[in-house]
Amino acid sequence: MSLGIRSRMTFGFIVIILLTILVMEALIINIVRVNYYNNLEAGLYNQLKIACEMYSRYFSDASLSENVMNNVDTFWRQTSAQVQIIDTDGRVLMDSIGYMPEDDEKMPDVEKALETGRGSWTGKVPYDSYGVMAVSASLTADGKTVGVLRFISSLRGVDEDVRSVSRIFIVIGAVVAVMSMLLSLLLSSTIVNPLKKVTYAAARMASGDIHARSVKTYNDEIGKLSDTLNYLAEEVEKRDRMKNEFISSISHELRTPLTSIKGWAVTLKEVGSEDRELHENGLDIIENECDRLTAMVEELLDFSRLVSGKLMIKRENVQLEEFVDTVGRQLAPRAARDGLHFSVEMEGELPEIVTDGNRLKQVIINVLDNAFRFTPAGGSVLFKTVASGGEVIFTVNDTGCGIPEDELPYIKEKFFKGRNSKLGSGLGLSICDEIIKMMGGSLNIYSREGKGTKVVIRIPCIMEGGAA
Repeated sequence: MSLGIRSRMTFGFIVIILLTILVMEALIINIVRVNYYNNLEAGLYNQLKIACEMYSRYFSDASLSENVMNNVDTFWRQTSAQVQIIDTDGRVLMDSIGYMPEDDEKMPDVEKALETGRGSWTGKVPYDSYGVMAVSASLTADGKTVGVLRFISSLRGVDEDVRSVSRIFIVIGAVVAVMSMLLSLLLSSTIVNPLKKVTYAAARMASGDIHARSVKTYNDEIGKLSDTLNYLAEEVEKRDRMKNEFISSISHELRTPLTSIKGWAVTLKEVGSEDRELHENGLDIIENECDRLTAMVEELLDFSRLVSGKLMIKRENVQLEEFVDTVGRQLAPRAARDGLHFSVEMEGELPEIVTDGNRLKQVIINVLDNAFRFTPAGGSVLFKTVASGGEVIFTVNDTGCGIPEDELPYIKEKFFKGRNSKLGSGLGLSICDEIIKMMGGSLNIYSREGKGTKVVIRIPCIMEGGAA
């Protein structure tokens, strides 16, 4: 069974805390033990030093053996420790408790004192169940070492003190461990609970509740995740609303020409061939409505290809001057019918470029169609082309109604239709923008409401990639 994040975090925190406390406890207890032992050694050595100086000053005129016989009590009056006097051969001449070690019993501190003047040793002895500490110093007479004075102290009291201090530290460590475990549970809750809320909100969104939102608890990484999820939900909700509006709009757009076609078909059927002018007008209207339907169907097909990644861009040589002239002549009658001043400008000599001529024409005509549609009679539309710096710049300026500032950031999004838009599917500019991007260029729109709109299209003279 896999553990949850809370369990893994809590277990991890507890393991780290316990290991840290154990290491710190062991380190502190060892430091306390060493400190106690060092203090004991220093105390014994101070007493030993006083006794050795006393021997050198007052008893050095007699031999060590004579001093043992006559003045031995002088040495153990200086300390409460066990006292031994040892000759230079390592034999114990006197022991304050009457213990005489075996010949093979090692006394490392005595050997060190004979070599360097001072030595210490900690270990076990047969007559004490606890360990002992022995400190030795050389006895001198006239600058010559005549023996060794040795103080031995049991470690029973020191070890009991160390154990008492250790118990205190162990209790403190246990309290710290329990408090740390409780804090780790609290900390894991501050991470897991917000994650649960985010997961619950994401599950509701995944089940289709696009109005669900994640409640932000803290302004941290999880809080940012919550904000991102909410932003995603808002975008999905917005796009869903735009999709519904698009379906409603396209249904209306399709119904209008179909109603017109059917109405005129019924009318022409009823009047027969008596009114030739009525027949011609009716057939013209049917043809125009069929063209509208065809354009909408083509737009939907392009959108479907775009979404599925099947919209292809071809590479072909395009005579730019001829291309611009063709577009201008094709749209001039439309501008005249709408009462617009339509002008086409070509700045400098336009080169031959490598791009998809049909797709580029589709984009330019779509942009110009929008300019015509939103420019009232008497207004003007300028289509300007210039080649500079290895790219071609197409500019469409109109004196139309413009785009509201709050709509401008969304004007190229799929399904978006502004307040001033009465016709269309809301896909045209989105498809145009994607086509220009596939050509390696950019499409930017600048507008002020009531002042007109400017569309700038940039494409490289030689397009990279695409289908041959």
